[in-house]
Amino acid sequence: MKEQDQISMDIVNPKAAGIDIGSRSHFVAVGQKEEHVREFGVYNEDLKAISNWLKENDIQTVAMESTGTYWQALYAVLLSDGFQVILCNGKFTKNIKGRKTDVQDSQWIQKLHSIGLLSGSFLPDLQTEQLRTYCRHRANLIDVAADTSKKMQNTFVYSIFVWM
Repeated sequence: MKEQDQISMDIVNPKAAGIDIGSRSHFVAVGQKEEHVREFGVYNEDLKAISNWLKENDIQTVAMESTGTYWQALYAVLLSDGFQVILCNGKFTKNIKGRKTDVQDSQWIQKLHSIGLLSGSFLPDLQTEQLRTYCRHRANLIDVAADTSKKMQNTFVYSIFVWM
């Protein structure tokens, strides 16, 4: 393959950042060089520091990988500060095989987002989220009631045989 035959990808989101979400720290990349990546904690003041650092670097759009529930607080802070935030499924952001680090993950997410290859996951509105919560709670209550009823029936049947 000749050097002139290489395929390049156009940058769709020039002011994009990528965030690798973790339980103990978040790695934020605003570019592909090492000095463009910073590690932040997970507490409220750290989340505000992330937002401020993104503003200092003139970032407008942010992509983050959804893992567990650790993304929710940062997502809310970034949205309230006016960023366009895309929550991505982890299977779409997984890097190629080999040894990887959190720094490399954040840079990979930033690169994919800057060239427009990431799409956001479905996030329901507040009413839909409340309805889902109520439905899940109701289903759990029904399961607990059924289990309790089954235990009572088993205990009753066992006590009949013991007294006979």
